[in-house]
Amino acid sequence: MKKRDKIIYWIATIWLALGMLSTGLVQLFKAKEGQGGVDMITHLGYPVYLLTLLAIWKICGVVAILIPKFPVLKEWAYAGFFFVMSGAIFSHVAMNDGIIEIFPSLLLLILTAVSWYFRPLDRKIIPVKPAGAVLAGKELSGTAAVSETSQIN
Repeated sequence: MKKRDKIIYWIATIWLALGMLSTGLVQLFKAKEGQGGVDMITHLGYPVYLLTLLAIWKICGVVAILIPKFPVLKEWAYAGFFFVMSGAIFSHVAMNDGIIEIFPSLLLLILTAVSWYFRPLDRKIIPVKPAGAVLAGKELSGTAAVSETSQIN
């Protein structure tokens, strides 16, 4: 991994973690105002009890993407962040909200995608070996490289 990619990954991941943690805490404590707060969730037509579930998912997701190892758990966390943020964007658009209301969810969605894309190999489920890589004395190429590599890991 290039140094530039590592820097991009950590900047995006830290901002993503801070954004998800802060909105998760707002939701956990059921703050009236603020991004993801009671006023926002009721404006979008969702029940207030949904805040607790979203908060727990977000906080657990932050822990999952920050701790080392557990690549499958990380994939689930990234997928969850993607679904929650894309759902938030869709909900705001459906309510004819302006860009001011949509932007925080859009920013977190972009940070999710950037963090996921630039994550290091040890944080991915299947590290794909380049074509022609040698693994345990075998020449690997194409789909054989992926299937044999996944069997070893």
